[in-house]
Amino acid sequence: MFFVETLATEGLGNHSYLAGGRTAAVAVDPPRDFDRVVAAAARRGVRTVLVVETHVHNDYVTGGLELARVTGARYLVPAAADVSYDRVPVADGDVHEVEPGITLRAVATPGHTPHHTSYVLQEDGAPVAAFTGGSLLIGTVGRPDLVEPRLTEQLARAQHASAHRLAELPDEVQVLPTHGFGSFCSSSQAEGGASSTVGREKKSNEALLKGVDDFVADLLSGLDDIPAYYTHMGPANAAGPAPLDLTPPRTADAHEIARRLDAGEWVVDLRNRVAFSEGHVAGAFNFELEGQLATYLAWLIPWGKPVTLLAETPGQIAEAQRELARVGIERPAAAATGGPADWTAGGREPRSFPRADFAALAAFLERGGKPVVLDVRRAAERASGHVAGSVHIPIHQLHRRIAEVPEGTVWVHCAGGMRAAIAASLLDAAGRSVVAIDDGFDSAQAAGLTVTD
Repeated sequence: MFFVETLATEGLGNHSYLAGGRTAAVAVDPPRDFDRVVAAAARRGVRTVLVVETHVHNDYVTGGLELARVTGARYLVPAAADVSYDRVPVADGDVHEVEPGITLRAVATPGHTPHHTSYVLQEDGAPVAAFTGGSLLIGTVGRPDLVEPRLTEQLARAQHASAHRLAELPDEVQVLPTHGFGSFCSSSQAEGGASSTVGREKKSNEALLKGVDDFVADLLSGLDDIPAYYTHMGPANAAGPAPLDLTPPRTADAHEIARRLDAGEWVVDLRNRVAFSEGHVAGAFNFELEGQLATYLAWLIPWGKPVTLLAETPGQIAEAQRELARVGIERPAAAATGGPADWTAGGREPRSFPRADFAALAAFLERGGKPVVLDVRRAAERASGHVAGSVHIPIHQLHRRIAEVPEGTVWVHCAGGMRAAIAASLLDAAGRSVVAIDDGFDSAQAAGLTVTD
């Protein structure tokens, strides 16, 4: 009897999989911290004999190469992928045995990348699950614009054809994508849970319900900004990532933290936004550990700039280090635990700023207040409605565009509060007076604010 175990990397919106039978297994699109895969295999008492990649990933650093080395598994990578290491090249139709009765069949599904390959898990020759990577996702497909702008339309058309090819599988076959759970590799953020079937996708997936021309037009018109760090992921994966080093970073005292800030390095406070607003090291930035730390820090930080992490406990530092390594931020320059009093050198005082909701903003306006309202959502989010008169600078552009924010106290908001907290910390570090709106945008109109499309 076959099994499939899902390993979620929620901060990046990705799933990896371990699948197999009684004694052996295959790991699909493993994360950089592949120890989770090893632990899952150990719990089940199976040996990992195959490690497979659906494509050269653009959104995270793979653990596949090192997992294959550690376990002795065969490392399967699409034959057309341009990589610098030894692997088993996979072509359309290739079949590899996991154990007697359990096989894996490669299906060429270009679109997310030119070489993208899905894998169909077969039990006694019958397909039971399809690992679709960045091809057929739940309700949508993977983005076609991450490789080369001139190929985008061609790859969008290939996505449509690949989705229809996968739809030829029996209706009961599980659809198990790598992307699409909040990942920016998804062309749209469809809802529908963590798993699906071919039959369900036939009834709901936009690629299977539209003709190719309408599908391509809608797909291309809906593409949003790409995280800046994606530029570095493909080359790192093609070259072959180095072994992961999760040993603790050096400990920084308050004077070293001050020196690093004065040198223009990034000091990142991982505490929740409430604690940060109430007191923090002047100049530090707030990226909550509970939020999408890896995605947003890697997107905003100038690539290669040293980062020092601040948290309440060593465990939180270790968790953050693991998350950041998944996107190629290999080693924090330093770290410190405790609180603002421990991190602030003599002669310097912790800073703070207020938090509010949209009702408080509406009340302030009614009293004649003249705030600068800053919307840091993405353009696609703002298009569905925004506070009248608000300034729009997406969070991933704010660090280099702070000079464009008008003078005055800045009331900053996003869709739910996390990105507003990051933005508030950026503005506060730049010496601006700021109020972080920690509220859902759905509350804006209910609070009496004028929301326009």
